[in-house]
Amino acid sequence: MQSSEIGHAAQLLREGKLVAFPTETVYGLGADASNPQAVRRIFAAKGRPADHPVIVHVHDANDLARWARDMSPDVERLTARFWPGPLTLVLKRAASVIDEVTGGQDTVGLRCPSHPIAQELLRVFGGGIAAPSANRFGRISSTTAQHVRDELGDSVDLVLDGGACEVGIESTILDVSSGVPTLLRPGRIGAAEIESVIGAPVTRAGAQSPRVSGSLEAHYAPQLPLLLVASIDLDRVVREQSALRPVAVLARHARPRDSRSALWQIAATDAQAYAHDLYALLRFIDRSGCSMIVVEAPPERPEWDAVRDRLMRAAAASSSSLAREGAQGTE
Repeated sequence: MQSSEIGHAAQLLREGKLVAFPTETVYGLGADASNPQAVRRIFAAKGRPADHPVIVHVHDANDLARWARDMSPDVERLTARFWPGPLTLVLKRAASVIDEVTGGQDTVGLRCPSHPIAQELLRVFGGGIAAPSANRFGRISSTTAQHVRDELGDSVDLVLDGGACEVGIESTILDVSSGVPTLLRPGRIGAAEIESVIGAPVTRAGAQSPRVSGSLEAHYAPQLPLLLVASIDLDRVVREQSALRPVAVLARHARPRDSRSALWQIAATDAQAYAHDLYALLRFIDRSGCSMIVVEAPPERPEWDAVRDRLMRAAAASSSSLAREGAQGTE
């Protein structure tokens, strides 16, 4: 990518415009994190609730003091090990951080992305970039520039094309604001890796945990209803649903000879490869002409935690529409 395009993107950010850019996880919809009006444009473009915080992307750990306060020794250990990379840290916000970024909370999420375009944009811009995923709120995150254009159209002033994202799902979010490291969203970096760095157990999110991106029960949803099914029940459920409608299947094994599904998509058996492909596959299936997606549930192993989290939330987003459909069918 030409340096002139990065410079143009940085200038647009300074003017309060929106710039979508690639990170190693997913594409972000970026605005100047110190400009309230610009950050509000993110919420308007995504249809995002105003109390839902956004992650601030920074160039390196030297920028932390601008955005956060009361940092524990764990922060230095974690940033030294995982930044730049797919780890977001939730910290006590500095006094200058605007409410539009934090959702009115006393915490702020910070991340240093490793994608070279994101890194160069942050360097040239010289400030923090507020950037949730570049898609409509609650829908599948974008992992290519074309996904961003398809989702958000003219509401984005510029899309920087960095190819397909390496990781393919959103960052791990770890709360280190309270003295008890708490995993708020699983991602490529797992709890065991974090524990090995800080030498302490990582707890799970509770009712008092800060609100963060992707923490709603229903999220990451394709346009089609998605049904998440245990491997042992997959063939039976596909037969039942295929008798009612055209069904697409996302499974980790080949299509049975007697399957009546309209589409059978084979997914990777490796957790990281599956995560990389997931959102692109769901977007492909959304355009297939089918009426439902039946997904084989991932294994109950730690390396699959992030994928399982995304699929469970996508299925939860579909449950209400399926319930309405069932109720209409009984009228």
